Amino acid sequence: MRVVSLSGSPSPKSRSGVVLAHAGRWLQSHGVEVTTLRIRDFNAEDLLFARFDSPQVLELIEAVSQADGLLIGTPVYKASFSGALKTLLDLLPERALHGKVVLPLATGGSIAHMLAVDYALKPVLSALKSQEVLHGIFAIDTQVSYDDNELGGTLDEILTERLHEGLEHFHHGLQRRLQARHKQAGGHLQLAL
Repeated sequence: MRVVSLSGSPSPKSRSGVVLAHAGRWLQSHGVEVTTLRIRDFNAEDLLFARFDSPQVLELIEAVSQADGLLIGTPVYKASFSGALKTLLDLLPERALHGKVVLPLATGGSIAHMLAVDYALKPVLSALKSQEVLHGIFAIDTQVSYDDNELGGTLDEILTERLHEGLEHFHHGLQRRLQARHKQAGGHLQLAL
């Protein structure tokens, strides 16, 4: 199973990035191959001028096409997800998420921003034809602290529990997708015989 972990934060130090790092580590410990991409590593001009043929954009498109699922993390600014992330998502082909399972993760200054995932990010993911967009996980800034560990920070106990629960659902969704693919491949094999 393959997953793309996409960080929508333009900052080098990011709470949503810390949450994504914890999620990626959890998935790897459950046998999932995780490809990590960050919006801040993309050439800003490629995003600004919508360069669909940019090598970095083509790499993203290829990684997403090969993936079974997408972890997408973003800070919430002014009641919506990162504008840079929206710009990048606009460069994906119309059906880029067809058949994929998606788990959105977001961080913000207060619980008042929690609905940004449902009302701003999920419609964009649905427009990209995601098979299954799971219930997002929202963390307030005080639940994530920075430190020098390899994950960039720590999560409080409540957030850790919610994240692991969400990842269990995500992992089950990935397994269902894999089983459906195998069943379909088996059906094609039987037809060929």
